[in-house]
Amino acid sequence: MRLRSLLTGVALGAGATAVANAALRRRTPELEPPFDGTQRTFEWSGIDVRYTEAGDPSDPDLILLHGINAAGSSGEFRAVFDDFAKSHHVIAPDLPGFGTSDRPPLRYSATLYEEFVRDFVGEFDQPRVVASSLTGAYLAAVADDLELTSIVLICPTERGGPDRNLLARELLRSPLVGEALFNLLASKPSIRYFNADHGYYDTDRVSDSWIDYEWRTAHQPNARYAPASFVSGFLNSEVDLESALASLDAPVTLVWGRESDITPLRRGRTLAEAADCRLVVIDDAKLLPHVEFPDAFVDVVLDATVDPDRDASVDPDRDAIER
Repeated sequence: MRLRSLLTGVALGAGATAVANAALRRRTPELEPPFDGTQRTFEWSGIDVRYTEAGDPSDPDLILLHGINAAGSSGEFRAVFDDFAKSHHVIAPDLPGFGTSDRPPLRYSATLYEEFVRDFVGEFDQPRVVASSLTGAYLAAVADDLELTSIVLICPTERGGPDRNLLARELLRSPLVGEALFNLLASKPSIRYFNADHGYYDTDRVSDSWIDYEWRTAHQPNARYAPASFVSGFLNSEVDLESALASLDAPVTLVWGRESDITPLRRGRTLAEAADCRLVVIDDAKLLPHVEFPDAFVDVVLDATVDPDRDASVDPDRDAIER
């Protein structure tokens, strides 16, 4: 009798979970691009990668590569995209498995993203490239294969998660329990928590409409597969950032939020010294200085694309050139 009651309870719980998962899928609208521009598709390894471009195609190419998290998308550059388009042909893709791009149920890896970055960036003629967080390591790993005019990395890191954990990845990939766990991980309270914990120094700079967009991008069909590899450590890069950056011919600028704790400023100073590159520190910001202080960030990037060897013209009350 006890076994029967237990099995009944498990069945009821599984049924309720399935109903909740299905209800979330039904109520999530299709995701629109995060900003205006021409929408295009890059067909890569059987995956339709969507990207937005804007600005005069005859202007220099500037590629914006967003970081990786459960709600990642090119919308990370929403505060600076239009300003860059005034002087550049700006291109912002949603990485495979994120945003408006296809999200096949692959076992995503750092190698997959490195190959994508190499192939996508290689489509453009000596572009300027901005890459955020873990994607900065992917760019560094393949940059020697590319002809780049300049590189700007925002709080780059080789590690976006713990050591590899196969059980955690497969659990999140599972059709019932995994979907339910991911729905909790990508709930609006969780998104707000992660934004406050390490994304933004001042969460008042995050609008309710953006929280809603992050929630919707994290609840698209197959949304959990790429983040499952991320949170289980399978997207950690094997590249040695110090050596990779030091070997590049293209000038490198590092941009760091002074209050960043997951990827602390001391790491930026170590990288800048080892690679002999410029470090720009933005006060009162964490991992997303380009969102918290877009004007200052635009100035730094434009300066790096015009003359990477001279000091940036930034607000001394808010920013500091450390190298």
